[in-house]
Amino acid sequence: MNHDHDHDHDQDPEHEHEHEHEHEHEHEHEPVVTTSKGAVRGLRQGDTAAFLNIPYAAPPRGAGRFEPPRPHEPWDGVRDATVPGPNAPQSARKLGSVDLSPYFGTGWIRGEDYLTVNVWAPAAVLAAAAPGPAAPVGVGVGDGDGVGDGVGDGDGDGDGDGGGGGGGVGLPVMVFVHGGGFVAGSSRSALYDGSTFARDGVVLVTLNYRLGIAGFLDIPGAPANRGLLDVVAALRWVRENIPAFGGDPHNVTLFGQSAGATIVGGVLAAPEATGLFRRAIVQSGSGLGAFTGEQAARVTRAAAEALGIEPGLDAFADISDDHLVETATHLSGLDLRTESHRDPLIGLSPFSLVLDRQPADVVAAGRDNTVDLLIGTNTEEGNLYLVPVGKYATSTEEDIEDTAARSHPNPARVVETYRKTRPRATLGELRSTIMGDALFGAGSWALADAHATHHEHGTHHEHGTYVYEFAWRSHALDGELGATHAVELPFVFDVAHFPQLHGPTALLGPDTPPTDLAARTHETWIRFARTGNPGWDPYDEERRATMRIAAEWTQVDDPRGEEREAWR
Repeated sequence: MNHDHDHDHDQDPEHEHEHEHEHEHEHEHEPVVTTSKGAVRGLRQGDTAAFLNIPYAAPPRGAGRFEPPRPHEPWDGVRDATVPGPNAPQSARKLGSVDLSPYFGTGWIRGEDYLTVNVWAPAAVLAAAAPGPAAPVGVGVGDGDGVGDGVGDGDGDGDGDGGGGGGGVGLPVMVFVHGGGFVAGSSRSALYDGSTFARDGVVLVTLNYRLGIAGFLDIPGAPANRGLLDVVAALRWVRENIPAFGGDPHNVTLFGQSAGATIVGGVLAAPEATGLFRRAIVQSGSGLGAFTGEQAARVTRAAAEALGIEPGLDAFADISDDHLVETATHLSGLDLRTESHRDPLIGLSPFSLVLDRQPADVVAAGRDNTVDLLIGTNTEEGNLYLVPVGKYATSTEEDIEDTAARSHPNPARVVETYRKTRPRATLGELRSTIMGDALFGAGSWALADAHATHHEHGTHHEHGTYVYEFAWRSHALDGELGATHAVELPFVFDVAHFPQLHGPTALLGPDTPPTDLAARTHETWIRFARTGNPGWDPYDEERRATMRIAAEWTQVDDPRGEEREAWR
């Protein structure tokens, strides 16, 4: 029997027992899909179906936590994919007075088999793509032989095959990478409900990846960026298996937010991900967000010292997940500035990608010019790190200068520029804006410029660069939270009506957002995934067309040119 169910018993044995024994007759109405490792039974939800907790890689155990992701063992019978599974080891996250539980989720849900995906698809498409009896998948990544061999309707003659050399049959696929500072978050979070995408004709995939020390600490003897390697492994799983869920493996959009968006930028620059996706969306990430090897080594030394071990693979392999998670919480606040490099996360997280060259620089040099890019930030990104912890209104001149010094080689120039462009700004606004641009703005402009420049002069001019600025203001926390980090997510997922997002301390505040903002934002993301064009002019180095998204949508050319120039 399949032992992959064991963690579900830990979470809710009564529910599992009920599913397996008391309601077996209901399984007739639940969709079953055959993946390359075995069959999975999903949950029908009206016109959509959800498949939760499907493994895309083996459980990371012991030393395996610090190795590249490995293939999962096949399972016998039909795996229950109707209940959420475990997530990556992490500590509970709270950010002052704002309720971010819909974003971070409920913390660490234990279980080793957490390298999993959730898949939402239209139920009607699943019925058409249902596999034949005992039809094996067994298709290698990108082998172009037609992924319909046993994945479509059992005879490989078309339904859902999505195969061949391009333009396959099937729906657009969107694969989401969650944020959380490289140390938190999961596919269980309420915000990442993919049913709205499935309702609107998209196969939506969310995934878990390794976090913290297991995912991103640069350990001698271990591959770097293991969390990113997990995302690439999930993309390989999608390429091989998504036709069985009605998706087109040759029209995959990889999108992410915050740390997840920075990972998307890293995957865009990663040669091992070539051909696994066709478009990318970077929401409040950074193409300049990676640590150097020297910066990463400081974090590794600090982690080893805190654990009382040598900074090597064998020593870390002996440490329990609990101790790794606890140690990670004590690493924040390290000064990672070196003679030649600033800290791209200005002390907010001790974990990021570790690369010799920043993703924006790799893209500028010509890495993969066949991927469309939609990239943007929110107008008041920095507010999230100041307002909820009482540091916005109390900001001083010293705070502004310190923020600039942490993030820019010429801090005086940055402060002078922002004072000039914002003559009426409060000290809190200046501090927040410089912080938001240090974390997300500068790295997003750099990645957009790199992508646009390369595409203008390359042979693939049909692959476009598009930029947005999300400007709708949340009136949470007495109206001060604003158009801050993560506030666009409920609109992208069309879940802005969720009750837990509303109230004086909730992400969207006490007011009702404009009625069509969620629908239009959601539709725009889907349009980009389907066609590569979100509906406004492409970004180039002459005009820098940017769509400002709020109650009204307004296209503006280079809306913050002087401030952008200050970071070049």
